[in-house]
Amino acid sequence: MNVPDQLIFRQMLDQRSSTYTYLLADPDTRAAVLIDPVFEQARRDAALITELDLELMYTLETHVHADHITGAWLLKQRLGSRIVISAQSGAGEADVYLQPGERLAFGQRRLQARATPGHTNGCMTYVLDDRSMAFTGDALLIRGAGRTDFQQGDAGTLYRSVTEQIFSLPEDCLLYPGHDYRGLTASSVREEKLYNPRLGGDRSEADFRGYMNNLGLAHPKQIDIAVPANLRCGHPEVMAGKPQEPDWAPLNYTYAGVYEVQPEWLDENRGRVQVIDVRDADEFTGILGHIQGARLIPLHRLRDQCTELAMDKPVVTVCRSGGRSARAVTILAEAGFKQAANLAGGMIHWRSAGLPVVDERREE
Repeated sequence: MNVPDQLIFRQMLDQRSSTYTYLLADPDTRAAVLIDPVFEQARRDAALITELDLELMYTLETHVHADHITGAWLLKQRLGSRIVISAQSGAGEADVYLQPGERLAFGQRRLQARATPGHTNGCMTYVLDDRSMAFTGDALLIRGAGRTDFQQGDAGTLYRSVTEQIFSLPEDCLLYPGHDYRGLTASSVREEKLYNPRLGGDRSEADFRGYMNNLGLAHPKQIDIAVPANLRCGHPEVMAGKPQEPDWAPLNYTYAGVYEVQPEWLDENRGRVQVIDVRDADEFTGILGHIQGARLIPLHRLRDQCTELAMDKPVVTVCRSGGRSARAVTILAEAGFKQAANLAGGMIHWRSAGLPVVDERREE
């Protein structure tokens, strides 16, 4: 499915809740918005935004979620973004409360908010300015629709929302839902009008009511935690399990899911950490040299030898350029190490910073 040329677009998934988060940005101004961020994925989202050199202007909620907690508050603290939600949502602590039809600018692009209640009173569908893409939250799913049996849900209201506000968009408009439990990523207005078993074809409002009123689904497992937290836009004071940021070093979290430290910090703090070089032996003594005090454990041996390391002392992994050592951090995390990070850029970055190395060739 095609994405507009003048748009940076990413679709990201939280596997636990099957929630999609969408990043949109103007490539000229680098201004960005994030739709439906997830609390546990805030580090991931912030890392991507930083790596793409974007400025996050807004986080947008399609509705008050019952199956996950939003990452809006965390991203506001980290990146200075403003929290946006429907004025009909009943949520507090947002920065912008949208009314139906309002437009939100990010650089030279715009999103229009269309009210699509029925799953909740405050459901919004966000439509890109050229009407090529729409983000439907839980109002319209791929070959499905959001449930209507709690949180002010009403099947008749949802039927009218979808048919009047979403199905009125151009037929080639791409539709991106808030969730999908089968791995489907996108649809179109034409497809859903034809093939949606709940709303497509000649289904009437009465047909839809009958379908939705007989789903017999259990309530979401997170509803008692998620709804109160989301009514405060993800403020962590109302929930347990706030993600703890490691504080043993000034760490950078990458979109690849690995913490990194910079060479200058490691040079000043070598005595406080275990430096593990995961290159092969000939590289360790080769042209790039190695860091004073580093221990050689080639990557292919790390899984077996990590039991020799102290669990309560931070570990920094090193390789030539930072690739193998990033994998080493993952191996250590799987083995239970809570304080492990990669040396950003490896020995190449270390040497380019003019930091000292042990060169065993000269010593010979």
